Amino acid sequence: MKQKPRFEISKKVVLEKFDEIKELADIVSYSSKTNPLVTGILERERDCWFSIHSVNELKNVKYKSRVLFLAQGWNGEEIGFLLEEGVRRFVVDNVSDLEVLKGFMVGRSEKVTLFLRLKLKENTLRTEKYFVFGFGSDFFNKEIIELKKLDFVEKIGIHFHRKTQNVAEWRLKREIENVLDEEFLKVLDYVVMGGGLPSVYANTNIKIFSGIFEKIREFRKWLNGFGVKVVIEPGRFIAAPAGRLISNVKAVYGGNILVDVSVYNTDMDALIVPVKLLVEGEKESGIPYVVKGITPCSMDLFRYRVYLSSEPRVGDELIFLNAGAYNFSSDFCDLEEVESVVVE
Repeated sequence: MKQKPRFEISKKVVLEKFDEIKELADIVSYSSKTNPLVTGILERERDCWFSIHSVNELKNVKYKSRVLFLAQGWNGEEIGFLLEEGVRRFVVDNVSDLEVLKGFMVGRSEKVTLFLRLKLKENTLRTEKYFVFGFGSDFFNKEIIELKKLDFVEKIGIHFHRKTQNVAEWRLKREIENVLDEEFLKVLDYVVMGGGLPSVYANTNIKIFSGIFEKIREFRKWLNGFGVKVVIEPGRFIAAPAGRLISNVKAVYGGNILVDVSVYNTDMDALIVPVKLLVEGEKESGIPYVVKGITPCSMDLFRYRVYLSSEPRVGDELIFLNAGAYNFSSDFCDLEEVESVVVE
């Protein structure tokens, strides 16, 4: 009897990828939204922070002192709850949220590490597709020193973000030099490189990876010279290669393979980013197949063209690789959520 489709998350690969990336920075803050199962593995096995984007996500981290919380439209009640839970690191990306925090902390005894998100130009942005977060450089250079003088601010840092599969904009040292004064850098305790690092997909150019790593090493060395610690925020880089999506072939016809899962309940990334999952056993040439999801949507495509080492048959397993990142689901067509299991 065939097994139901499932995600398998490899603990071994999670730890290997974490150890690979930790050499690039002073601190690693895993972005928990990428895959919360990975959060649990890392909390038990490695010393790192966890970037959390909503109060609901807190349930995935046992020790809240390890949380880096990214605020979005919060209020005093939410800040109070976070402090009671033991969260002491906050990222703020707009004046309104900053003023709410400053007002709430008046007269309180807690000390926090405050990160302000820096708005960097992204040449890959498309008009009206992406929201641009963060403060402009004029705000940083004028206000950051004053913020560090506040009673509740123990340490201060900046946070900037790049699109996770961005492979073009990694001249980090030059970009920060262009927008922040040297005197400002001497005041900082941390710089967080948000957005993580790219992973390998069918439509990714892997040749650029070594160059990205070298740029990060250069960036860290430069900032360490000012006494600033560099925090790297990988999500996809760790989670993606640790995951396999195991599906079953339901039909094969006219060069099309129909599987018993959908991008809508396994791989929304295929629509959003978009990235295309590798298939186990694929090769560079041969007979091309389209791999289609189970829904009637014409966009429910895992791969538009993939060459396989053997002819697919009904009932065979079709395994997608690097499938551990952003494998969240929707309720489109009342699709069931696909089970995720951790394997050694």
